[in-house]
Amino acid sequence: MHELDPKMLDLILGYLAERLALPEAPVDGLGDRESMLHAMNHLIGDEPKDPAEILGVYTDHLADTILSADSPRFYAFIPAAPTKAALLFDMVVSAASLQGCSWLEAAGAVLAENSALRVMAEAAGLPESAGGTFVSGGSAGNLSALVVARDTAEQRGLSVRTPRVVVSDQSHSSIANALRITGMRPLIVPTTDGRMTRAAIEQALVADPDTAGDLVAIVGTAGTTNAGIVDDLTACADFATERRLWFHVDGAYGGAGLLLPELQDLYAGIERADSLVMDPHKWWFAPYDSAALIYREPRLAQAVHTQDASYLDVIHDDDATDLNPSDLAFHLTRRARGMALWFSMAVNGMDAYRDAVRAGVQIARYAAERIDAMDEVELIRQPELSIVLFRRRGWELSDYEAWSDRLLRNQTAFVTASAWYGEPVGRLAFLHPATTTQMVDEVLGSL
Repeated sequence: MHELDPKMLDLILGYLAERLALPEAPVDGLGDRESMLHAMNHLIGDEPKDPAEILGVYTDHLADTILSADSPRFYAFIPAAPTKAALLFDMVVSAASLQGCSWLEAAGAVLAENSALRVMAEAAGLPESAGGTFVSGGSAGNLSALVVARDTAEQRGLSVRTPRVVVSDQSHSSIANALRITGMRPLIVPTTDGRMTRAAIEQALVADPDTAGDLVAIVGTAGTTNAGIVDDLTACADFATERRLWFHVDGAYGGAGLLLPELQDLYAGIERADSLVMDPHKWWFAPYDSAALIYREPRLAQAVHTQDASYLDVIHDDDATDLNPSDLAFHLTRRARGMALWFSMAVNGMDAYRDAVRAGVQIARYAAERIDAMDEVELIRQPELSIVLFRRRGWELSDYEAWSDRLLRNQTAFVTASAWYGEPVGRLAFLHPATTTQMVDEVLGSL
């Protein structure tokens, strides 16, 4: 079981080479549950089986049922577009079984990951002392950061009964989940156009005045998942400073926009964040699963998240300078999930990253212009980043769903409906730099 089978090696590498060489990843996502179950029946048993047979079940019965988020025709949720360099080096991480828990165990991996984190921290304007770790996704990053916000409140001179956190009504669902897990409660700030502003924050406080004494943090969003809107981060930072609150920014999707000089004004205030999340597996073009969690003062997180156990003492014996990634989030064991990003950044150069992010912004603006010119389709708001919301006049949710089904069956694209202040709407999320205007025209022409 632990000896290399040369035939299996050739088999797997051959499949990988074919997949990586595809000029365009298919949308896929179509499958029949019964046929899958039949194909997989009794595959796992006491006796070994031919690897070619098992790989054949995957390629013939399973692969096509898995939606390819890295397809340039995937416009639902938040897509992915990992570079070839990132995908290839992720194979190195897997094949070498690299982990990244501590400097004692994985100094080279940690150093490489920290190099990538430094690039991201600098893009956000955070100080040189900033640092962090890579976690599995924005949900894990938001949860870990908010735990630090809660547990350091007393150091900031706050004495609260039930900790509460200021959040927008457009905040990602993981924020609400994190607050529920940590026993904190939200002060939800209603917005009128998806953007949290100082005026909206003050109005929420007026509506719930008893909240003020229990606040420990405020969460700003740099690119809402539904509409790609960046909150007034300067207002959030000012509010946090005045009340000694922790300022967390969820930039899981939109943080990569920091790479573009022409978008810098949108992010004003992000440089004052106490913690920041950006997902490489989204707009930083790395494979799943990878989220960068960055702290202004990482030692605050270390004091909160370090796990103490006799067998772990050895990894903490010499941490005066270097912090262990395992001590900066709620995790302990962790994959070196930032190394694929590091390799790709170094191989491709950051100019290529800027061009790739800009391509998503430009294709979204193209789609908005096309929608503006259509008689039966209405643009809801001009896109700030790379998400476009629109309504087809006369359509209900069932109409959007039927349209989505048709596009997927035809393998034209994968789109899903969303909602805008209770109204069903169409939504296109662009990220892949290989998405063309022709692909967009095919989707809009089907409305």
